Amino acid sequence: MIRDGGARDERRQSAVMALILLLQATAAIFFVGDAVADLLEDPGAPHSVFESLVALALILGVLMGIWQLRQALARMRAQEQALDTARGSLAEVIEAQFDRWGLTPAERDVGLLALKGLDVAQIAEIRGAAPGTVRAQLTRIYAKAGVSGRAQFASWFVEDLLQPAAPSA
Repeated sequence: MIRDGGARDERRQSAVMALILLLQATAAIFFVGDAVADLLEDPGAPHSVFESLVALALILGVLMGIWQLRQALARMRAQEQALDTARGSLAEVIEAQFDRWGLTPAERDVGLLALKGLDVAQIAEIRGAAPGTVRAQLTRIYAKAGVSGRAQFASWFVEDLLQPAAPSA
């Protein structure tokens, strides 16, 4: 589903980043050990000093990578929480509007299934009703909502979501 593509990509990027960090950490351990051994053999040799600086740079790179990975994971958690909140808020908005329109329990079920994108035949099958009954319920829902069809009905709920957020003061 397209909706989950961004989260899936970000999880994949985080996994790749973690794998690269693991490889860098392994290399850092090797280079630190080699630099320490070289420094113990010949403490003043330029080669040993240079190798120690390279090992230090690699360790700093690993630490920066860990910090970046933690930031990415925190961002992912915040985005998933915001999405969960938005989903819950949308459900509350739908229920409140269905109350204002005075939809019956059957009309609520049909309206929700229509908002999910199911067609008349699918709704009828799920509800164990005749397609004509579902069409009649949809007609009553549209009349109560003051819309002319499914597209306007769905857009009634998403219109506010598509507006730019008000600037914060």
